[in-house]
Amino acid sequence: MHPDPAFPRFHGRPDRGWVNDPNGCSYFDGRYHVFFQHNPDEPVHDRITWGHMSSADLVSWRSEPIALVPRAGELDAYGCWTGCVVDDGGVPTAVYSAVADESHRAAVLLARGSSGRWEQSSTPVVPPLDRVRDPFVFTVDGHRYAIQGGRDLLLYGCDDLTSWEPLGTLLDAHPLAPAEIWECPNLIRFGDRWVLLVSLWNDGELTGVRYLVGDLTWPGPRFRPVTGGLVDRGPAFYAPQVLAMDDRVLMWAWSWELGRDPAEHGWAGCLTYARELTLAGDVLISRPARELDGLRGPRTDGLSAPGLCFEALLGPGPAELWLDDTLVAEFEVPASALQPPRVLVDGSMVEIFDGTATPYTTRAYPTATSRWHIRGATDHFAFG
Repeated sequence: MHPDPAFPRFHGRPDRGWVNDPNGCSYFDGRYHVFFQHNPDEPVHDRITWGHMSSADLVSWRSEPIALVPRAGELDAYGCWTGCVVDDGGVPTAVYSAVADESHRAAVLLARGSSGRWEQSSTPVVPPLDRVRDPFVFTVDGHRYAIQGGRDLLLYGCDDLTSWEPLGTLLDAHPLAPAEIWECPNLIRFGDRWVLLVSLWNDGELTGVRYLVGDLTWPGPRFRPVTGGLVDRGPAFYAPQVLAMDDRVLMWAWSWELGRDPAEHGWAGCLTYARELTLAGDVLISRPARELDGLRGPRTDGLSAPGLCFEALLGPGPAELWLDDTLVAEFEVPASALQPPRVLVDGSMVEIFDGTATPYTTRAYPTATSRWHIRGATDHFAFG
């Protein structure tokens, strides 16, 4: 067990170093693969690699070798920033932002995966651009497209993944998601509607994640949003990435530290648990992946054991989560819940699904003597 009681035991992050955006969420050879922005040497954002973990069941995670690394003299010398992984003719292929220096101008490079090794290209499919990053690839009617985040969403045709054709913008700046830069765009189809996720960057601050619901129109494609909302209401949620499968859509996001000095503990940042997304009318609903029920161990009425990780089920009405004498969150569980109300606590990771469409992600830091208190809980289960 990690010596820090605040360290998340079940989320799969490395024991040390920095973690931010999830990348390349994919499913190959019977395993889920999640890559992430990672500095293995220090708990700071510097010389970013792609860390890698995999799971057969979304519950037990295996650390994999680091996939992508900065290379001296190459376009990714400063860092291998956010991107995605696609199946290109049966070959897992990373599509990522390559940053050469402190200007943060980002090109798009490819890396081919084979037998756990990744061959990083030196030839950009998109040259370095200022304040444009985070490529995401999607398919419509048998054709492959890509978007990049920026003030607007740049659009490319990329049936041939090594040759990208600029197609203008998928969407220009929009009042439903105000930002100087839209980071980490994701576009997902739900039946005959489309949902766009964008992370909001304003004046160097990370100011939340919005979803927009709308339609693709032609010629284009162009995205025409109709409505939108928050993906998560909490203060520690950013840069989600989705994995669209035949039967469901999964999502992970980055949860950063709140008011804690990472240098004292050797680690910083975590990814959320996997969440399932559904669309009810024009409302995006986010709930824990069904496999997370497998974490549930014995019932417990004592929430004070060192390193305790647990789930609390909630009844309707007001609820509060306390850590010792600090109020972590307060919320109201509706009488007619859209999903089972529950609180998942793993070390310092707190993910609250209060029966509404929109979860609440925050951080709280237990010590070896801490005790959790939950008003409104109907049952507690320790994680096994």
